[in-house]
Amino acid sequence: MRRVRAGATAGSPSTRGRIDKRQAILDAAFVIFAREGYAQASVDAIAAEAGVAKPTIYNHLGGKENLFLHAMTATAEKATARSLAVVSRLAVDVADLHTAFADVGEALLGCYCSEESWALRRLLHAEIVRFPELFDAIGASGPDQVGEAFADRLARLALAGRLRLTDPVEAAEQFLALLTGPVASRSALGTRPLGEEQLRRVAEVATTTFLRAFAAMPVGLPDIE
Repeated sequence: MRRVRAGATAGSPSTRGRIDKRQAILDAAFVIFAREGYAQASVDAIAAEAGVAKPTIYNHLGGKENLFLHAMTATAEKATARSLAVVSRLAVDVADLHTAFADVGEALLGCYCSEESWALRRLLHAEIVRFPELFDAIGASGPDQVGEAFADRLARLALAGRLRLTDPVEAAEQFLALLTGPVASRSALGTRPLGEEQLRRVAEVATTTFLRAFAAMPVGLPDIE
């Protein structure tokens, strides 16, 4: 029977150290790619940012192309985790539907407008021709999951009689578009920071428009000025 070496288990210090080092490399890679762009970024600069030797990067993640793909998807996964935590706040039994949607919308915009999220989208747009597979990979690691989770919340609200809709996936797309569309254009892909009051205003308007279309009964919606 083959003996398992000490320290070879998933929870061992050596394995944990490899995972931590890999994450440090991915974090450093994203910082350099976001700052320099793919073409100008170097593995040397990434190694320096991560505080590791250059061969360590090749041992963990291979060359620059593979490193870029993994850094992008890892960053998307972290951003998605934050957004999913926000979506989970939208409960069926909320007392005030408008306030609940506006609060969740504002928090989602906070995630959407983080420096890391903007950098991710700018890199995706800049490198989509070079890496056409990246669009689907980022979608699966980020926006697709958020949309599905939000659609699930809308379906629950519809079953509870709070919303009137037939396609929760389509409705989720529409609400998220109402949120992110104005912010994307006004901020010029994150190069013009938007204040908290502006984000709240976008969330309020998106919520009012959405609930006018899908609320099962009047919810005291404010006028859109």
